[in-house]
This record gives sequence, C-alpha cells and structure tokens, in this order.
Amino acid sequence: MSDSLHALRISGDDKATSGGPRRRRRRWPFLLALLVAAAVVFWMLSPRTFVVEAATVGLAYPSRTITTLTASGYIVAQRKAALATKATAQLVWLGVEEGSRIKKGDILARLESADVEAARKLATHEVSAARYQIASAEAELADAKLLHARMKQLTRGDYVARSEFDIAKARLDKAEAALAQAKATLAARNEALRKAEAERGYTDLEAPFDAVVLTKNADIGDIISPLGASSTSKAAVVTIADMGSLAAEVDVSESSIEKVTVGEPCEIILDAIPGERFPGAVHMIVPTADRTKATVLVKVRFTKLDPRVLPEMSAKVAFLSRPLTPSETAPRVAVPASAVISRGGVDAVFVMKDGKALLTPVSLGEALGDMRAVTEGVAVGQKIILSPPDKLQNGDAVALAEG
Repeated sequence: MSDSLHALRISGDDKATSGGPRRRRRRWPFLLALLVAAAVVFWMLSPRTFVVEAATVGLAYPSRTITTLTASGYIVAQRKAALATKATAQLVWLGVEEGSRIKKGDILARLESADVEAARKLATHEVSAARYQIASAEAELADAKLLHARMKQLTRGDYVARSEFDIAKARLDKAEAALAQAKATLAARNEALRKAEAERGYTDLEAPFDAVVLTKNADIGDIISPLGASSTSKAAVVTIADMGSLAAEVDVSESSIEKVTVGEPCEIILDAIPGERFPGAVHMIVPTADRTKATVLVKVRFTKLDPRVLPEMSAKVAFLSRPLTPSETAPRVAVPASAVISRGGVDAVFVMKDGKALLTPVSLGEALGDMRAVTEGVAVGQKIILSPPDKLQNGDAVALAEG
C-alpha cells in the first residue's frame, strides 16, 4: 500500500516540467489589460464636468448691421446761461430751486434795492418838476408874445419909444429860450428816470428764455457781484438751460471724420437709459480739431426729446448708413452667433441651469452683426454656452472658466 502511494507522488523534477508557476505568471498581463479596460470604461461612463465660457441672452437692435461708426461723449445743452445781475447787492429773495421750470420774463430772484428805489423816486419827482417848469415857461412865453405884439403896434404909431419895443422883443426871446431850456431839462429828467428804472431792474433777476434751473449758486444773504470781486461774493445766482436744445456732443477720430456728414441718421444710446435708443441726426461738425486728442467734435440732435434725457449724461452715438425702417426700431432677442450649433439638423444652444448644460432648440431670425436674432427658444437673461465642445451632451455638468 505504501509503495502504491509513493508511486503516485510527483517529484521535484516533474514539478519543474509541469509549468505551474510559469503559467500563473502568464496570467498577469491579461489581468492588467482587463483592469485598464475597466478603468477606461468607468471613465467614459462616469459624469464629466466641462469648463466653458458663457454669455447672457440679451436684446440687440437691427441698426448693428448698418452702423458705420460709433463715438462717445455727453449730452450738452446748446443754450445755457449762468444768470447774474449788473448790480452789486445782497440777495434778499430767491424764487426757484434746482429743477424749477421757468418761462421767459419770470423773476427768479431779487437783490436789496432801497438805494436804487430811492434814486428812481427822486428821478420821478424831478420829471414832475421839469414839467412844471415847462408850464411856467409856456405861460411866460405867451405873455411875452402879447407884449411884443402890442409894443410892435404902438411903435409903428410912434406912441412909445423904440426902446420899449426892444425890451418887449428881448423878453420874448428870453421866454422862448426858457421854454426850450425847460423842455431840454424835462428830456434830461426823463432819461435820468429811465436810468433809475433800469438800475432798479438790475436788482430783479429775469429769465431770458424758457428753461430749467440746473444749479443754484447762491443763497439768500449772499452778496452778488457781477465780477465776483471778492472771495465771499457770488458772480451768478442760478444756472439755467433750455432743455429743448439738448444734443449729444461726441468726439470722432480725425481718421474717421470723413465718414460723418451733416444730416446723417444716428442712434443715441444713453448709459442712464440702456434699454432704449433715441433717433437723431448729425446737426453740426465743428470746424476745428482737438490737437491733444486728434478728434473732431460732432453735435447730434435728437429727433424727439425725451424728458428723461438730462444735461451731462454720458452718451454713445451710432452713425448709420441709412435711416431705419419702422420695423427696425424694435430690439430683437439675440444670442452670440458662436453659441448656435446644429444637432440632428436642428439649430440649438446649450442653456446653463443649475450647473448643467441643457440642449435647447431655437428658431433663428436675421443676423445682427456677430449676433443672431432668436424668435423662439430662449428668453432674455438666460445664460448660454459659447462655442460648446463637440462632445458636450444634454445634461452634462459644466463650470464657468475663471477669468
């Protein structure tokens, strides 16, 4: 029995020739390849995050396609005045404040006027006295004429001496001179009265045209001096502007000024009212250049003024190659052209929502420069992915690129 079991044992030499350990070593490459393949499959099937750039769906105007030039500047009132008086006196009444609308001829403020009022009254009394002097001179002249006529008749009949007639003639000449002097005095007194009334008027600050008060430069109690003679005096009481004369003044580069012509249609864009554009036209190209900026000033009038437009607002002007049609004045919902892709023959964009890329079909409208109008599919304010990767699929995770 023991001999039989011993015969069944495998000797060391037989183990070496059987290839057991060598066979196990040959299995490792297959196991490694299997693990690599499993890792690749896991990576391909696992969710990935794409780093992308995005833009916001906004409004674009059709004028983008016919804009030949843009320039920036400010809204400026073409008729503006800092109002002061010729008189130097204390401000005692001010009837307006910033934003007050005034009409031509309105009294805006008054200066202390006791001295000029007294001078006006004195001139008025002097005019009355001059009129009485004329009346006295006229009466004297009438009496002198009668005496002269009487003496003339008596002299012809030798009833009086010739010397009496000469006296009557001298009195007549004196009376005529006195009347002329009285009339000249009245004229001088009238001029003095007009001067006094004018000086009285200098203490009333009157609006020279319909306008809006922009700034209040002085308060009651301030000394107003037309020359601003001291540090405590004010040269102007208020600053006003004719709001109907507002225009956009923009700087156009010298190299581009040849593209601008008077009467050319424009669109005015205000930073303060970004959602609207205002039609206008080139009113004037100022015939001089600014050597420090190498620009030429261009003034653009509004076709129709809006009460929200105020002086000194920053503005941009788009110079157009032709007037806009009524249908081109309304903005379109638009997306950057680089955001539009075609998947399965359908135009679409990827909308970002909650960190996911959602493939959204869209209906496209006309091209607006580097934008495309969208008539259906997205809304203003949504974020869309720019130049989406070809491997990006609906529902993939996305993150915005930094910077």
